[in-house]
Amino acid sequence: MVFDYTPLYMFILLMLALAFGIPISFSLLIVALLFGTALWGAGGISLAISAVWGTMNNFTLIAIPLFIFMALVLQKARVVEDLYDAFYKWSGPLRGGLAVATILVGAMLGAISGVVAAGVIGLGLIGLPQMTKHGYDRKIGIGSVMAGGTLGQLIPPSTNMVVYGAVTGVSIGGLFAGGITCGLLLAFIYSLYILLRSYFNKSLCPSLPLNERATTREKVEALRNVFLPSMLIIIVLGSILTGIATPTEAASFGAGGAVLLVALNRKLTKALVLEASVETLEITAMVCWIIIGASAFGSIFSGIGGNVLISNIAMSLPGGSWAILAVALLFIFILGMFLEPAAMIMLAAPIVSPLIAKAGFNPLWWGLIFMVLLQVAYLSPPFGFTLFYMKGAAPKDVAIEEIYSAAIPFIILQIIGLAIIIAFPQIALWLPQLMQN
Repeated sequence: MVFDYTPLYMFILLMLALAFGIPISFSLLIVALLFGTALWGAGGISLAISAVWGTMNNFTLIAIPLFIFMALVLQKARVVEDLYDAFYKWSGPLRGGLAVATILVGAMLGAISGVVAAGVIGLGLIGLPQMTKHGYDRKIGIGSVMAGGTLGQLIPPSTNMVVYGAVTGVSIGGLFAGGITCGLLLAFIYSLYILLRSYFNKSLCPSLPLNERATTREKVEALRNVFLPSMLIIIVLGSILTGIATPTEAASFGAGGAVLLVALNRKLTKALVLEASVETLEITAMVCWIIIGASAFGSIFSGIGGNVLISNIAMSLPGGSWAILAVALLFIFILGMFLEPAAMIMLAAPIVSPLIAKAGFNPLWWGLIFMVLLQVAYLSPPFGFTLFYMKGAAPKDVAIEEIYSAAIPFIILQIIGLAIIIAFPQIALWLPQLMQN
């Protein structure tokens, strides 16, 4: 079989644009318009505009600013600190308890926000100083903050799941349901790793001194900090999983619920709402520009035969469907080292996801595998976003090389979790299937 590799030149030019420091959204758009104009003139520009309009004119995407607003309201009301305080008080006697508490708070933050930056920065500013103060190995502390903070990408509501579902047509409710079990699996693996290392090395993550441990009364009182966020999780996820609301409608419940929760805690101010609204606008604009650029790039890439080229190459591989899966996993993993996750979804999902379905794999299962791979991408050097969020939140004496080193064990744990989900698909699929029955 003879292949026309012309579409691959788009990727080469894209990498060159990124190497020159052009932002990913504009790199995608510029490359798309250059190729479209060179090949078809005004028709190429028209094709890109049509693709962008079709993607952006999607009601589901309204959930993105709503979930971002919910996360920012809770972050600015210091809900992260309240949650960490509760888990901190209950984990005192346990070696590695503070690191495990960081993982668990990250999982809970994921279930009430879905924004990775908020989780990593919040845990970095609150949890890392506590672990350092009590003699924890700094790499364990940094790694647990990054791993716990990125759970917000997988445990719903996740903005990346909304984007993936909008692009591929896979049920967002199904992705949310499967994300719960996949996220909890990773949280369990992280916690088990920390506890085992702490058990065999008593100086690695010591338990809190007796005089600093909370009393039973303080522990019970701290649970009040968990109650209202838990109710918000139940409202948002419960409305989706039971079919009462669509993800977009549930996002509006979440945004309103976050404001109500903060008001009940007597922390709601005009300044808080204004700051959260402005930052929501900034983050949403960034995401939308990435979607615009990637939509234009994808339309031109497909128009010059890129999807057909990738499909033909994949189908000619020896090893059948499992070889296609292996190449897809490697492709997403490599992209994750260089691209922002939303750009990865917009670029790779329209190309790879149909191939995986054609190879006979469950599209929802692959969507959840894709989300776990994004977890790995967030932590992968050299350009994983979590690494730089961590650098911004960590003390000034923490070098980026130390952050890279701290990420490696947790990347390995993520790959182990990914292998388990591939070997046992029901881990990801049983809850979505339960929803359908």
